[in-house]
Amino acid sequence: MRNSTKITTAVLAAGALTFGLTACGSGKDSGAADHSGPLIVAASPTPHAEILNFVKKNLAKKAGLDLEVKEFQDYIVPNTATEDGSVDANYFQNQPYLDDFNKKRGTHIVPVVTVHLEPLGLYSHKVKSADALKSGATVAVPNDAVNEARALKLLAANGLITLKAGAGTEATPQDIAKNPKGLKFKEVEAAQTARSLDDVDASVVNGNYALSAGLKPATDALVLESAKNNPYGNFLAVKKGNEKDPRVKKLAKLLTSTEVKKFIEDKYDGSVIPSF
Repeated sequence: MRNSTKITTAVLAAGALTFGLTACGSGKDSGAADHSGPLIVAASPTPHAEILNFVKKNLAKKAGLDLEVKEFQDYIVPNTATEDGSVDANYFQNQPYLDDFNKKRGTHIVPVVTVHLEPLGLYSHKVKSADALKSGATVAVPNDAVNEARALKLLAANGLITLKAGAGTEATPQDIAKNPKGLKFKEVEAAQTARSLDDVDASVVNGNYALSAGLKPATDALVLESAKNNPYGNFLAVKKGNEKDPRVKKLAKLLTSTEVKKFIEDKYDGSVIPSF
């Protein structure tokens, strides 16, 4: 996100996709509080849309909820579409990312309920352990502020680098105090981190993109983020003012049900962890 060309491209793409959603999606007036019709939720394909589709297929009808799921591969359009009313809610992000997004883009998205954690992991097609990374190895990291800092913290927690004191949720490679292996960092869009594995020595990949790429975080990651005291749980979110939408309340309750907890535990086997 710090590359201005990438930012411009992402914004233009988000605008075009959001326009498309407005033209052929719900067609709602974003200024009207319309709680009729299906609840349209934007989500990343894995695991978010899978979890939502489980709810839709198995729980929604009994709860009187008409649920529609729209899948997106990026981290921008779900929020911009929620902001402009093209969709009613989204499910894909964590609090640090949302805080950064709202601040930089002037959006008004708020969390409703936290559902799960996807541990961030370091993966490689070239080595079988983090210690085996050679001097000067290239590591791909997500280029958005929050996930890049999260990636660097993962590497620091496992002794590959040391961050400067006070490095926070916007840490960059410039905040590295010690780099004993002389690792080089390649900043790429989060959605490209798994796809870059053949081009780099290792890559830090968000859990949902790892699963989409056929990776199993619980077994394939060289190092994996700890779930203990982790602030990066993923939640259902809406535009501020829509938290009391009866449809949103129904979905929030279903997403934190025992049925969904069992579904997550059985399907993802530790690669996705319920947060309730």
